[in-house]
Amino acid sequence: MPRRTATMLASTLILIALICAGVVIKVPYSEMSPGPTVNTLGKVAGDPVLQITGHQTYKTSGNLNMTTVRVTGADYSMNLVAALYGWLAHDSVVVPHETLYPDGKTEEQSTQENAEEFSQSQESAKVAALTELGIPVTSYVVVSTVVKDSPAQGKLHAGDIIEDVDGTAVEEPEDVAKLVTRHKPGEDVTFTVIPAKTAAAAEKAGKKPEGSEKVTITTRKASAKENRAIVGIQAGTDHTFPFDIDIKLADVGGPSAGLMFALGIVDKLTPGQLTGGKFIAGTGTIDDDGKVGPIGGINMKLVGARDAGARYFLTPDDNCKAAASDTPDGLTLIRVKTIADAKKSLDKLRTGDTAGLPSCSAG
Repeated sequence: MPRRTATMLASTLILIALICAGVVIKVPYSEMSPGPTVNTLGKVAGDPVLQITGHQTYKTSGNLNMTTVRVTGADYSMNLVAALYGWLAHDSVVVPHETLYPDGKTEEQSTQENAEEFSQSQESAKVAALTELGIPVTSYVVVSTVVKDSPAQGKLHAGDIIEDVDGTAVEEPEDVAKLVTRHKPGEDVTFTVIPAKTAAAAEKAGKKPEGSEKVTITTRKASAKENRAIVGIQAGTDHTFPFDIDIKLADVGGPSAGLMFALGIVDKLTPGQLTGGKFIAGTGTIDDDGKVGPIGGINMKLVGARDAGARYFLTPDDNCKAAASDTPDGLTLIRVKTIADAKKSLDKLRTGDTAGLPSCSAG
């Protein structure tokens, strides 16, 4: 066999062996890629994403698209070839598996956590939107969760409204723990609560919750090493809205759609079109006060938005640097810190004052 032919054959066999090895060799990485985008002003499966009843709404136009990231499952086992392809591809990113599933978290646990965060983001979006419009929202400190086998189990229940602890009124969830830890383990603490069922019935009837009860619980130590008094609950915040706002969107999780939901609600509740008919996408968590927080997978969301047809992207301030370092062609980033910032920027877009838009910098 000629030397040239032998060399080519050997090289081919080595290449095939390397490819086969790459397919067999598993690496501890996962992949993120652009997920679908959804217009919060539009419909999904024939139903409005945002449905408001009990208050006047107005016609909208254009797009306020929330964006998502698609990730591989917790059980996905990536091989070396897939990892190399992901590192070289522009429309996906390879990250350590533990970034998406820390501490051995299962896919089921991750899905449940994302669902809870998504639900909370919807509530905060409603509060932020109505607050921005000057529409009052009633807030309560409630029992969010009760720890199994804790002193509070069977005495307090998720959804109970906490009015006071030992006669001291609570204004924020953090107040509950502060008041409980004034005690020593083994001492009694008295909660004044409105039971969850009573509160739910009052909300359904559009009335103020009444009918408080006193519940006394004996505290215990937080742990063998921590001599701090606890009763075994997690306090949170619940809200009563003056009219119904229903957000219908399945198979989406996490908190990052909060900003776009809030803006969609604002648009539907105010005359005129907030977008001016333009295609705008964005992302960002939002809290009850309207502050916009950072999210993960910003670059994948930019690609997804651009591919869907967006021209402008509302970008959380803390994500601006990463977003500006790799912005898809044809997409303009708009920096936002609060829902008020976003609304002002949309006003500028509608009037054509694009030179005054707050931008993102890679520096």
